[in-house]
Amino acid sequence: MFSRKIGIDLGTCNSLVFAPGKEIILNEPSVVAVSVYENKILAVGKEAKEMTGRTPDEIRVYRPLRDGVIAEYRITEAMLTHFIKKSPGLKFIKPELMIGVPAGITSTEKRAVVEAGVSAGARAVYAVKEPILAAIGAGIPIESCAGHMVVDIGGGTTEIAVISLGGIVVARSLRVAGDSMDFEISNYVKNKHNVALGEKSVEEVKTTIGTAIAENEEMEMEVRGRDLVSGLPKTIKVSSGEVYEATLGTMEEIVKVIKQVLRETPPELSADIMDKGMILTGGGALLRNIDVLITEKTGVPSFVAEDALLSVAKGAGAVLDNLDAYKKSMMSK
Repeated sequence: MFSRKIGIDLGTCNSLVFAPGKEIILNEPSVVAVSVYENKILAVGKEAKEMTGRTPDEIRVYRPLRDGVIAEYRITEAMLTHFIKKSPGLKFIKPELMIGVPAGITSTEKRAVVEAGVSAGARAVYAVKEPILAAIGAGIPIESCAGHMVVDIGGGTTEIAVISLGGIVVARSLRVAGDSMDFEISNYVKNKHNVALGEKSVEEVKTTIGTAIAENEEMEMEVRGRDLVSGLPKTIKVSSGEVYEATLGTMEEIVKVIKQVLRETPPELSADIMDKGMILTGGGALLRNIDVLITEKTGVPSFVAEDALLSVAKGAGAVLDNLDAYKKSMMSK
């Protein structure tokens, strides 16, 4: 019997679909390819991502979510429809959807998420704040009276929250995250090497040699791009030190907001956080040494969650398993 409920981590870069009892059933890029002249969806997810930077004028590739919220409504709807149809056993069934949304989302932005889910074929849509889902997915007992701090660094937003008794006590949503790092790396390489890199290459540089702290022994990798002077293809070497320099501004901004949340946290909960440390989740938490940097700058122990990338989707699945228990405290239908 297939589940009639699915949890979706609708991310700016990647979207994950979780079915209770079946773990992650889909993990695809949040990318859609559209035919401009026919106004028709050509590809969604991995297929569309492969087209990025390679399309003729009549095909446009969109990332319909920006800063963690819907920027292109119709295209987001098409993407959700695709995810529902690709989920086993849901082709002819209207499921209940649980979708993670940023903590700082406006009521209008939240309504757009719910409406897109219903239009995509869901029977009911629940929008839940991502820090709550990330905490549950990371195995934090959120219903306890102890304070827990979660930092969820995604593609479009960084969600920082202190959670106690099943709710958010203090939270900040920062529209600076993995995409900002990519943008800074791309700009740095342009200015220093006069080479333009594609999205895929920038992401590869960040995940392969990226680091949040300066290291004595630097790593290097070769990357191909287009020379901005001659316009011809060019191969250059990029070092981990250069990636560190490029992403320094983004990391400083994230640390600044973490400190702000810590200052606003009640003393009793601050003591709990010092004792337990803060949990880092999301794809951005996979940047090498990010836990070391945050611990150094804040004085609070930091740990990267197991399966950090999957935390929000796993949390959505756990909430769906106990829908009645969670419904009243954290969801709006």
